[in-house]
Amino acid sequence: MEFFSGSFQTLENSLKYASAKNRTLSNNIANVDTPGYKAKDVKFKNYLSAELESSVNAVKTHPKHLPFNQSVSQPIHTVSRDNTTYNHNGNNVDIDKEMAELAKNQINYQALVDRINGKFSSLKTVIGGGN
Repeated sequence: MEFFSGSFQTLENSLKYASAKNRTLSNNIANVDTPGYKAKDVKFKNYLSAELESSVNAVKTHPKHLPFNQSVSQPIHTVSRDNTTYNHNGNNVDIDKEMAELAKNQINYQALVDRINGKFSSLKTVIGGGN
């Protein structure tokens, strides 16, 4: 039996993504003055694809159809933003953009933590019989 229709797994994956994004943004900010450093981003597409594929209940009706039940466990991928340069030293970290993204990501992370705490609280209430 799966508690909360798989929402714990979705929240866990979302927290992993937010943590990876936070590490990447922090690394970009730490290297704002490093000559030649290229800012990095975390790919969201992998997480979206994995989440969509895990939540779709599809039936293979033809032998040439692709299977839907394959486990999509893709690692976190970071990509460099190599196509821009903002500083004379080859660095492309825009500190204002990175700080804004970091603040947005921290708000998102806290919302996810609050949501998972709510799920655990609901579970605790059910186990305790409403007390």
